[in-house]
Amino acid sequence: MSHKRIPKRKAAFAAGTVVALGAAAILLPNANASQDGSSNDAAAIAPKTLKATDASDLASQLEKLLGDSFAGSYYDSDSKQLVVNVISGDSNVVVQAKKAGAEVREVDNSLTELAAGAKTLKEEATIPGTAWAVDPRTNKILVTADSTVTGDKWNTLESTVKSLGSDMATVKKSAGTFKTFVSGGDAIFGGGARCSLGFNVTAGDGSPAFLTAGHCGVAAEQWSDTQDGQPIATVDQATFPGDGDFALVKYDDPATQAPSEVNVGGGQTVAISQAADAEVGLQVFRMGSTTGLADGQVLGLDATVNYPEGTVTGLIQTDVCAEPGDSGGSLFTQDGSAIGLTSGGSGDCTVGGETFFQPVTTALQAVGATLGAGDAAGGAGDQAGGEEAGAGGDASASPGDEAGAGQEVGGEQAGGDVIGGEEAGNGQETGNGAGDAAGDAAGQAHN
Repeated sequence: MSHKRIPKRKAAFAAGTVVALGAAAILLPNANASQDGSSNDAAAIAPKTLKATDASDLASQLEKLLGDSFAGSYYDSDSKQLVVNVISGDSNVVVQAKKAGAEVREVDNSLTELAAGAKTLKEEATIPGTAWAVDPRTNKILVTADSTVTGDKWNTLESTVKSLGSDMATVKKSAGTFKTFVSGGDAIFGGGARCSLGFNVTAGDGSPAFLTAGHCGVAAEQWSDTQDGQPIATVDQATFPGDGDFALVKYDDPATQAPSEVNVGGGQTVAISQAADAEVGLQVFRMGSTTGLADGQVLGLDATVNYPEGTVTGLIQTDVCAEPGDSGGSLFTQDGSAIGLTSGGSGDCTVGGETFFQPVTTALQAVGATLGAGDAAGGAGDQAGGEEAGAGGDASASPGDEAGAGQEVGGEQAGGDVIGGEEAGNGQETGNGAGDAAGDAAGQAHN
């Protein structure tokens, strides 16, 4: 196999049962229980220590509660606290946010003002190779230009950003080129293209299906789990470019069992319990058929990306690496929340870069689907790139794969590190060929 499968950043999952996210809806009511100056106020105002996904739920609640005073939020992974931006001048809003358990920061730019700045960029600087998203940590719009933005195009972009003011937007250069991550190879195949399965879902009519990138869905109507193999699924809906990058692909066999899980290599899976919105600062994991497992953080929300094929809006910006063939792959949290579908970006898993993802919650709502439910032992293990992996089998493509001796491991194992709780040795492929010496060396180092 010639495809590179050793991502720059290693992502390790603890062995054992994945604990589903608890009910975060109780956070806000409980935090607001005391507002009469009672002895509980001092404790209530102290920021709460939260899991990232709980922080995301609390941020959604505060956005509704605070209205126009809410100016964005992010998760501080060091303190494990939600930081909420509020517009200066309203002391009651500050008290409300603190009582809810958030750390509060007063800022100047409202979400309305930031949205107006993004509108100006769209009208005056929609240039292929550019992207922008709101960064709540700086309370500014972060504009990125890839290596193709030079000369007059760069001058136009720079002048537009300057017109917004230094307190509203900043611009930076990216060494790579923004592109969708679709290529020829393994995983799911259609029309000569290769992509990755994102999440198994149940379509609105009750039939089994999966989500992948929209640019994959418009590239081919039918998809197979092997190169030049018989189609096993047909595109039902696809959006790209425009308001997203997502596709709903229905399995042709209505009896297909489609488990709600992600295969992370080494015979390990992560059960997907729910779809969740991203939060800046959230640690996320990406699984793709080219580079396997990689991790990073969410950097921005509601990102606009100007690909050569057209503009896509409403994406999640991250620093997670990806490469051609990873398109459509799953972005998720360690505790089993589905976050996004790989869209595109710049760079690769050697030099890094910016990467963008379609929010799963938006895609599910648009196509009328729900996260798939089925027998966790089957489903996509027999469909969509999930054949039983025996000697030399490829089990990196999609959720539900059954790992066998000598298979390709979608993640990595080197120097004794463990991905997904499994050792990579005994002739497993971890790099560029079956029985790669790195697999043996890594297994021996660990043992």
